[in-house]
Formats: sequence, C-alpha cells, structure tokens
Amino acid sequence: MRQTLRMSPLERITDMPKLYEYFGLIVMFYANEHEPVHVHGKCQGRESKAEIIVLNGVVTEIRYSEVAGRAPLGFREMKYFQELVSARANDIVQKWIDFFVLHKSIKPERITGRLP
Repeated sequence: MRQTLRMSPLERITDMPKLYEYFGLIVMFYANEHEPVHVHGKCQGRESKAEIIVLNGVVTEIRYSEVAGRAPLGFREMKYFQELVSARANDIVQKWIDFFVLHKSIKPERITGRLP
C-alpha cells in the first residue's frame, strides 16, 4: 500500500526566495511571511522592510521600517532599497502572488545598473 504525504502550503515553502541583488543589497521574502505584501532588504547583517500597500489592485503606498532585533540599513543601502522597491513595486506584488498564493518558484534577478 502506497502512502501519500500531504503537506501544508507552509511546509512546501522551505526556502527564503531572493528576488533581487542590487549594489550589494539583497531583497527577499521570508518563507513564512504574512500580509501585507512586503520585502526585506539585507546588507552585511543590516536589514529593513518595505510594505507595499495595494488598494483595488493598485500600489498606493510604500512604507519603510526597521526590523525588530536588526540594525537598519545604512543611508546608502536604504537609498538603493527605496529605489528598487519603488521601481519594482508591481513586480514584487506579482512575485508575492506567484510564491505565496500560486506556490511557484521565484528566479532572482541581479540588477547591475542604476534604476530610474
């Protein structure tokens, strides 16, 4: 008799998907995330968070904050983080849906030039 193992969605999500690399900054989700849509920016042990507020399918606001227990990103790192999240907010929301709702894998992107 063959036994079928059933896993919850969180058990299927075992990695911490990296979305982008941008001038030494890593932008990622944690595998056990919760709403609202948000990403973490990490660099050399420092970390900050960006919440992307979506209303009726439209990004209306981005809120940046520190992460409890972590030193925040430095000035230059935070500037890069804000540039990236602002430029890619809609893409981040789609990646959130792909990963957390549709359980698709995310392919990281290395960005080598400055974003507008």
